[in-house]
Amino acid sequence: MFDVIKSAGLACGLLFSVSMAQAEELRIGTASLGGAFYPMGQSISNLVNKYAGGDITMVPVVTGGSVQNPRLIDSGEVEIAITNNNLAVLAVNGKGPYKTGAIEMSAVAALHPSVLHMIVLEGSDIQTIEDIKGKRVAVGPAGGGTLGFMNFLLPLHGMSMDDFTPSFLSYSDGFSQLSDGNVDAAFALSGYPAGAVMQAAAGNKLRFIDFSDGILDKALEKNGAFQAVEIPADVYGTAEPGTVIGVNNMLIVPNTLSADVVEKIVSSVFDNLEEFQAENANAKQIDPANSLKLAIPLHEGAARYFNK
Repeated sequence: MFDVIKSAGLACGLLFSVSMAQAEELRIGTASLGGAFYPMGQSISNLVNKYAGGDITMVPVVTGGSVQNPRLIDSGEVEIAITNNNLAVLAVNGKGPYKTGAIEMSAVAALHPSVLHMIVLEGSDIQTIEDIKGKRVAVGPAGGGTLGFMNFLLPLHGMSMDDFTPSFLSYSDGFSQLSDGNVDAAFALSGYPAGAVMQAAAGNKLRFIDFSDGILDKALEKNGAFQAVEIPADVYGTAEPGTVIGVNNMLIVPNTLSADVVEKIVSSVFDNLEEFQAENANAKQIDPANSLKLAIPLHEGAARYFNK
């Protein structure tokens, strides 16, 4: 009798182990705390965990951001991640920050746009990007998308990172330092509203740094992946709206990830878009139709969903 009970117990344990093994945990690479990528990754994870049927689970991972995330896909440190259109093209072609080799990855879905927040306290003497010369500037974490944008924009102004003192901080820390007066300006590539900027705006009057005449047009002509975006004044309580440069974001996965898994991820998110948008303010800016207009090809699993 004991042998029967023991065998039954072993069988149950085996079934439990098999069940546990069937739930594949995926890590989604986001960015530093205080931007839009981490809460976006949290919301996507919540939807996958709720609607994927128990076959897969997902957890958000803090990373260096949109520049680093394709590298983490390549190394297998994350299975899905957020980056932007411009960087995705560079990654699959082994150019720019990815000159060590092309990355085998595909698009999953279009997300919200990220914009380059260029922020000072309202009373600052910094009016344009040229005015950050000799100043202390929070530029986001090393490996984040903010630096990629700055390295693109600064030469258009005849400048480089050597013209000011950069602080490589998370967005939360960078904007805290702005509030405390320890840096003169803070930059962050993020969707809006960005948590770090909202936190700074709660105790301070903020202002956007402007582009000098013609510079934004020159930037958009040089790179068609970028776009001009106006952030309304009521988003951060600024006296005037901000005209900033931005780029659309996307989810990416390695080409080797199962098409069935990718389709479950996409259906978990986009079949429940209203719930997604209720949980995450940036998700309100997502247009599913844009997933068919991304700069790199869709993964087979995503194509199945969006081409229905």
